[in-house]
Amino acid sequence: MRSRILAALAASMAVATALTLNTVPAQAKQDELLAKLTAIPGLTVVSETQPTGYRFFNLTYTQPVDHRRPRRGTFQQRLTLLHRSADSPVVLFTGGYGLPVNPGPSRTEATQLIDGNQVSVEHRFFRSSRPAPADWDDLTIWQEATDEHRIVQALKTIYAGKWIQTGASKGGMTSVYHRRFYPGDVDGVVAYVAPNDPVNPEDRTYDRFFARVGDASCRTALENVQREALKRRDRMVALLERDAAANGYTFTRTLGTADRSFEMTILDTAWAFWQYLTVADCASVPPVTATDAELYAWIDNVAFFGFYTDQGLDYYLPYYYQAATQLGWPALKFRHLRGLTRYPGLYQPNGLLPAELRSRHDPWPMLDVDHWVRTRSERMLFVYGENDPWSAERFTPSGRDSALYVAPGSNHGASIARLSPADRAAATDTLRRWAEVSPARRMPAAAPLPLDDMLPDRRTR
Repeated sequence: MRSRILAALAASMAVATALTLNTVPAQAKQDELLAKLTAIPGLTVVSETQPTGYRFFNLTYTQPVDHRRPRRGTFQQRLTLLHRSADSPVVLFTGGYGLPVNPGPSRTEATQLIDGNQVSVEHRFFRSSRPAPADWDDLTIWQEATDEHRIVQALKTIYAGKWIQTGASKGGMTSVYHRRFYPGDVDGVVAYVAPNDPVNPEDRTYDRFFARVGDASCRTALENVQREALKRRDRMVALLERDAAANGYTFTRTLGTADRSFEMTILDTAWAFWQYLTVADCASVPPVTATDAELYAWIDNVAFFGFYTDQGLDYYLPYYYQAATQLGWPALKFRHLRGLTRYPGLYQPNGLLPAELRSRHDPWPMLDVDHWVRTRSERMLFVYGENDPWSAERFTPSGRDSALYVAPGSNHGASIARLSPADRAAATDTLRRWAEVSPARRMPAAAPLPLDDMLPDRRTR
């Protein structure tokens, strides 16, 4: 009897020991990551979810309002962390705008290709990552690059492997600026559809683009739509005013009137068409015989009349401020609309900003970045879209382990996946080499996560 009791106790202890060995290390590993995050000064874990194979954290990080004068105060910058493995490379995703109001787990193309961790950073002055009170002089490319530098340095206490930075459009520009000021932070950059405007008044490149994109019949049809809309200005503005009343749109803080908002939308129509649509959509362009309602509906679908309103522009004000002060902007001639427009100089960022934010342009930051990319940059990969107006003025990478690829027929959503097979293979191999990831690498199974195209949608903010 006594021997049976001892045997049962021994078996029970063996089971308990096995359970402890199987469960405690996993819990300890999770607790170790959380402990390391919470130990970083200034970093706050706001929330966590655990999709299969990942841990996803919403975080804030205390940043100086002015990195040159840190005693001026601080603000909380939002970021997220998608954790795959402490041994995996990290993708730093700088979107150039704000994170979603309620961020959820997703992966950029670069993150998918290397199956890595991902840190996504909200740009200063967007959403809640805005100092209060806000001194807009602190919204510069160097200040944001320094925000990102501090985040990278803090998280390298956890992730000691390779780091890759990525972003699209303004996010691609942001990744270039970070690389310029802190070239040692990451091991490579993949910048998608990143405009480069080093000499803003000399924007003939954009006019040449619109003279050649697509085919002649499509270009003519788009010009006819713009001209016809302006010829019907009184009736079309009445439709906009009715639309504004129904949706609560106003114009007083930014463009000033519905008429100015209408003209800005018409000026932007061909640009929006090629930014979002493709040659296949040329057949949808309405003829000059279309009714007012048909013309308005088509333009609204392509360029969205609600965008150039106080409500539509509010989210984008930090971008337009940066464009006015440092980034530059596309300055088109609109020769085909002469005699039909009313507001000279409307198509530029200061025309969209509240009066108190209108500022003088400083050309030197973009000249400096352009020169550095051409002559001194290393491990930079640029992806552009053949039919994307934002891809008309491009960065020129140096010959130092860098490359530029153009996705045939692609718009502003150009990606590595849309390159020719040979270019796609070359770009993928380069990225994986920088990240030191083998194609044969095998990671534990994980939940399928949405692909983040890294681009904001002008209809939803």
